[in-house]
Amino acid sequence: MRTMENLEEYTNKVIEEFEAISKDAERVQRETLKSILEDSALAEYLQSLGLNGKTDPESFKAIIPLVTHDDLEPYIKRIFDGDNSPILTGKPITAMSLSSGTTQGKSKYIPWNDTYMESTVQIFHTSFSFRNREFPIKNGKALSFNYSSKQSQTKGGIKTGSATSHLFRHKGYTQAKAAINSQICSPKEVIFGTDFQQSLYCHLLSGLIFRDQVQFVSSPFAHSIVQAFRTFEQVWEELCNDIREGVLNSKVTDPLIRTAMYKILKPDPELANLIHEICTCLSNWYGVIQELFPNAKYVVAVMTGTMETYLKRLRHHAGEMPLVTSDYGSSEGITYVNPKPLGLTEVKAGEEYELVMTTRTGLYRYRLGDVIKVTGFYNSIPELKFIRRSNILLTVNIDKNTENDLYLSVVAASKFDETSEEVLGKCCNCLDKSFVDPAYAYSRKVNHIGPIELGVVKRGTFQKILEHYAGGGASVSKFKIPRCVPPTNSKLLQILNENVGKNYVSTAFN
Repeated sequence: MRTMENLEEYTNKVIEEFEAISKDAERVQRETLKSILEDSALAEYLQSLGLNGKTDPESFKAIIPLVTHDDLEPYIKRIFDGDNSPILTGKPITAMSLSSGTTQGKSKYIPWNDTYMESTVQIFHTSFSFRNREFPIKNGKALSFNYSSKQSQTKGGIKTGSATSHLFRHKGYTQAKAAINSQICSPKEVIFGTDFQQSLYCHLLSGLIFRDQVQFVSSPFAHSIVQAFRTFEQVWEELCNDIREGVLNSKVTDPLIRTAMYKILKPDPELANLIHEICTCLSNWYGVIQELFPNAKYVVAVMTGTMETYLKRLRHHAGEMPLVTSDYGSSEGITYVNPKPLGLTEVKAGEEYELVMTTRTGLYRYRLGDVIKVTGFYNSIPELKFIRRSNILLTVNIDKNTENDLYLSVVAASKFDETSEEVLGKCCNCLDKSFVDPAYAYSRKVNHIGPIELGVVKRGTFQKILEHYAGGGASVSKFKIPRCVPPTNSKLLQILNENVGKNYVSTAFN
């Protein structure tokens, strides 16, 4: 752990380095691409395409095609099965990251090695340094709602699991967090627990035990924090009892978690009474985070894209505490440290682009599938906002509605706060009329497309969806409720259809 003086000195140095890089992004991009291609010059994939050691962006774009995961799957399968020859990279691939599969209903294996960890640490420290300049923290801890999926091993000796499971288990991760005074409250056994509900309960309990030391609240995605404090609303009295008696709730049955929690859980009636008083005095749980953790400076998580849906509730829980969006990453890599074929200095503010990545883990001109909007520039580096997935298009007749069109329609319809029969009927009509594609409106008017149907699902449905993905090996930390469900994702459609409590049919174009 650094002293406060050393921490300030270190973060200032990190910011200075980033400022220098951001002022000459084109040069840095070329140098990074050159380094990647030099390290993997002997990779079978690059040689088979005829790159022949070239490292300049012009040759790279001319020779190496744009690809998707399907194109690389045969190469990835060979690595998965234990072929340790330089197939995609010069450096060995030591693990495979399993994507969440929430978009297409199918998880993908993505090559992983220590270079992912190194890039992630660089991003952690850079983003922390800028946050710390605005919201300086003191010596303390972070209440982080992190969950690691189980790891397994292929017959070829390759570890498999989510990217976060590899990250959290890496010895460099703990060191990286300690270097910026951001050790988490929870024992590592809580993060690696096999039961999500038990881990969530113990994350909350750990945070309360160290409430005066908590400097910020974090999670990879905003919905995890919302989910955590919705759970808190249900279990706060049980948590108070645990703290008062110094005895862990019997519903936590994992022996490793119980042993770890008893190292930090001691009887503390005074703390239990204080938490009880705070909770009973809150109005509809407004500001619960700032009241429970008075020294916390901010809440940080990804809050853009699909996470915007959760911002209203997160703001309610956080009260006046600042909300800060975090780094833009994926199973394939931390996006803004990897070069893209279109030069950073070639993009224009206000335009939308699909992200294409080249990484040190063997992805070359890889179509990530995310559409982003350039909102401006920080020196010569574009500032990005996630808009939608590129491969999701809703079409019935001649209409073409994107994932973002659906999101905006849902936002418009969700302005109805009541849930009476009449209001839900109006909500359904509003949803139908909010699609802006002219072809959709025309097709609805002439009845080439039937009326939209709004299904209200039973309480707990989305929890079942989360448990379905977690059971398949997806990381709860990275789970995102999909906006659109393709026909190929039959299990998710089954869960939704089986849990519809009431249907409403639009009369907007009658």
